[in-house]
Amino acid sequence: MIVGTDDYALHREGSLFLAGLRDAGRAYNTERTYAGRAALYLSYCTFHRLEWAKITVWQLARFLHWLVDEPLPSRARGGGRPERFRDENTANAIVGTVCEFLSFGVRMQWVGPELAGQLTEPRYLRYLPKGFNPGENDQHRTVRSRILRLRGVDSGIEWLTVEQIARLIDVTRHARDRFLVLLLWCTGMRIGEALGLRREDMHLLADSQAFGCQVKGPHVHVRRRLNSNGAWAKSRKPRAIPVTSELGICYADYLHERSAVPQADFTEHVLVNLFREPLGQAMTYSGVKGLFDRLARRADLIARPHMIRHSAATEWIRQGTDRSVVSDLLGHMSESSMAPYIHVDEGSRRAAVERADARRREIAR
Repeated sequence: MIVGTDDYALHREGSLFLAGLRDAGRAYNTERTYAGRAALYLSYCTFHRLEWAKITVWQLARFLHWLVDEPLPSRARGGGRPERFRDENTANAIVGTVCEFLSFGVRMQWVGPELAGQLTEPRYLRYLPKGFNPGENDQHRTVRSRILRLRGVDSGIEWLTVEQIARLIDVTRHARDRFLVLLLWCTGMRIGEALGLRREDMHLLADSQAFGCQVKGPHVHVRRRLNSNGAWAKSRKPRAIPVTSELGICYADYLHERSAVPQADFTEHVLVNLFREPLGQAMTYSGVKGLFDRLARRADLIARPHMIRHSAATEWIRQGTDRSVVSDLLGHMSESSMAPYIHVDEGSRRAAVERADARRREIAR
């Protein structure tokens, strides 16, 4: 981890913290995000002449408020644009990572043990995550909860309508890109899970017994494994996700397109570079981000891979799919993870108001 304000240097403890995340099986994106947050904290301490390992709760609170008060660096050369600031939710997330870093420091004996107890307070769990054992006398219902937190605003999740998904697919120019968008929409899988797919995971025939698989109908397998492109399946539990015949057709079109790139024969990953170097190598998170940025501009939308996952879950729920089924398709470990998807749109709210008013007028006649 490289930190500093003017003279940047490798931070040994920060680097070990990231290595610990990797050893604990945390996702690549988590490690990358935590690296930036921890580096921001360490740079802040350097600038304000604070010893990061001897921080006090009061100083951490000052850091928390600095995060929302300090303008972000301008993206425009020469300025000229309004100042941008972090919101409360972002500040909370950064401090949450810092608290995890400091707790790691306590375990490694870099940070005094008294700090760990000052960062949290007891909290009683009214709603338990799926599979959580509260104990015979509910003794495990009381957990430690972080104290330092701003009152953020729940902005909900970002998602696309079915029509917007169709528009996104329409502006694709390659069979691979069309397959990727449809794969995310059809399965609701995370982008890390999609990038980690191998050709052996694609069981798109009506009967897969020839592969030694007893799952009926076309489906794809999501498995957690190490990948050369850093892709990572967040869920530890493998799952098979049913897919449509249309996805199978798109996959066949993609394989035909892929066959024109000889370098692609040397990788078992499903999604590979066909139009940019290094040809034939597994696509990366940054490569997919660039692809979605281009698709979003063509479709005149704001579109990111995770928004398609949200869109799929939202549509399944609106079609009346049982929430436990949706949770299983998404690979959630906790029922509480479904909460962001339980929302309604403007049309549904208006229809509810109009139905109630129509009922009132009917009674009044």
